[in-house]
Amino acid sequence: MTDFLKKINSPADIKEMSPSELISLAEEIREYIISNVSVTGGHLAPSLGAVELTVALHYIFDSPKDKIIWDVGHQAYAHKILTGRRKQFPQNRQFGGISGFPNRSESEHDAFGTGHASTSISAGYGMVCARDLAGDDFNVISVIGDGSMTGGLAFEGMNNAGASKKNFIVILNDNNMSISPNVGAMSKYLAHLITDPTLNKIKGNLLDFASRLPQGERIARSWGRLESSIKAMLAPGAVFEQLGFRYIGPLDGHNIEDLLNIFVKVKDLSGPILVHVLTQKGKGYAPAEKNATLFHGVGAFEKSTGKSNGKSKQISYTSVFGKTLNQLAEKNESIVAITAAMADGTGLVEFSQKYPDRFFDVGIAEGHAVTFASGLAAQGLKPVVAIYSTFLQRAYDQLIHDSSLQKLPIVFALDRAGLVGEDGPTHHGCYDLSYLRHIPGMTILAPKDENELQHMLKRAVEWEDGPIAVRFPRGAGIGCPLDPELKSIEVGKGEVARVGDKGAILTIGPVFWEAMQAAQILEEEGLPLTVVNMRSLKPLDTNLLKELVQHFDHILTLEEGVVKGGFGSAVLEAYSEMDIIPPNIKCIGIPDQFIEQGSRSVLLSQVGLDSNSIVEEARIFFTTSPLETTVISGQQGVNKTDDIRHHRQHPDGKNMGSAARLSELDRKQGSGSPGLR
Repeated sequence: MTDFLKKINSPADIKEMSPSELISLAEEIREYIISNVSVTGGHLAPSLGAVELTVALHYIFDSPKDKIIWDVGHQAYAHKILTGRRKQFPQNRQFGGISGFPNRSESEHDAFGTGHASTSISAGYGMVCARDLAGDDFNVISVIGDGSMTGGLAFEGMNNAGASKKNFIVILNDNNMSISPNVGAMSKYLAHLITDPTLNKIKGNLLDFASRLPQGERIARSWGRLESSIKAMLAPGAVFEQLGFRYIGPLDGHNIEDLLNIFVKVKDLSGPILVHVLTQKGKGYAPAEKNATLFHGVGAFEKSTGKSNGKSKQISYTSVFGKTLNQLAEKNESIVAITAAMADGTGLVEFSQKYPDRFFDVGIAEGHAVTFASGLAAQGLKPVVAIYSTFLQRAYDQLIHDSSLQKLPIVFALDRAGLVGEDGPTHHGCYDLSYLRHIPGMTILAPKDENELQHMLKRAVEWEDGPIAVRFPRGAGIGCPLDPELKSIEVGKGEVARVGDKGAILTIGPVFWEAMQAAQILEEEGLPLTVVNMRSLKPLDTNLLKELVQHFDHILTLEEGVVKGGFGSAVLEAYSEMDIIPPNIKCIGIPDQFIEQGSRSVLLSQVGLDSNSIVEEARIFFTTSPLETTVISGQQGVNKTDDIRHHRQHPDGKNMGSAARLSELDRKQGSGSPGLR
């Protein structure tokens, strides 16, 4: 085994290597990626498929002068290793380590930050225009996967760039096709024919000569039509040619020598060029080759077998969503499911198999997904749109104009809400509470655990008063037993889960359990607090808010979302709208900054949302509010504890006023959390 990789600290270090040495280097890179990702987790299959392509690009082009833009960034691990981050790669996606995606603040070789798909062509064309305006001389290369080409933004960029005739190179990394030897041989011949500098010079001279003859323009047009017709018959690039790009390919994306030969010629061609390369996801690692979907984004695994390490014994929120939707769809034939290229990630694989005619994967096209769902809803169906929180941001206009304005009853199932962990700031679902809350007609629910999720989903598909969103986190639930029968949770009705007389903590979503653990610790210290699971952000339970303000002069709000415009803001606004002078309210959530990658537990601690941080904050905040009675508007307050107890509820929404019911609820609520047993 050679040790070429240990000597590579920048792209310049590979320039003097021979093609055969580059092949060996590619194998070393592939092995290095597999070894490290098996420990840290990450996007394995896409990066394994792009190793030879990455080596060839850095060999021919001169980064950072030449700008290489990686669409999404799932493909970019080899790029990171070759551009000075080899020693840091074992900390890839770890807290304090390097990002799992290209990041402009991390390296000058990362020309553009990418976490969402389909952006590379638009960004690349922007750099092309900036280059030409400044009179600079460098290449811009956008590397986009075939999956990203399903996004409309990619074609918007191509349409604009192709019409410009500016020098621009797009590499289409197509890992969804096998390489046929016959097609590969013919395409290789055509690619060399198209890029051969001598033939291109002859072609240019002939066209120049023809233009000076009588009917010269007609001759030139005829030649162009003939060339396009031949390409359309022999290569699959006619659509790109129509968009103004010279099409080259398809090429074997794992043949370094072929890639080098083409790239060195493409480098000197004029105008927009699209090079189509065929690669295999998971190349070189048998488990990933067999199941590229599983190894697209994977946790730590056993390298020798590919088996996952440390898999949680608890059922995931995503699995509960998928299971519940199947149950509901069995009884309600109007339910249809929509995903944006994330059937597995959103738990819809079983639904797609069980109800293939009622399942729609629209590709990486979130805006289309929402408007498509609006069309379905307008015809009386019940669309359930399952999209990661961070990706629904891309459909903001459609959420307003196509669903909410028309009051269409669409269910938005927002997976990966809150802090998602190692994928970092491009993937954290921190903003949904804020960007959905101010849309008129939008209803927003957030379950505290997996059991509440299934009941909320049932209520959501019954909802007819406009769109409704149910947001839930990534990963395993808390281990709460699932009720065998689905129930409809009342929208806009909160749940008082714990009663104390020193203040109140209001929560939305699973951060509720951090609050419950904190409250238990604080009660043992002599600081008993009331803990509320609000369940619904929009509408809020204003009756409960009125009760709370009569009994407490200090209220703490907790949310796993940005504080600005989020749940805490909604509570403050609600008191303002009710013309109530609110008590001292402190809002805790994700601060006004982008949060880096790291495990969810570490990140919760960093933003002050873990139980220990809540305890520390509460000790300071609540110690000045030990009220036995309160005077509100000149009236003597009532006994706080007895009154608040009447707002404690079963998950089915029934009030729990008596001491017996209160004890029963204490037992049931505490059984779901390891920290409360």
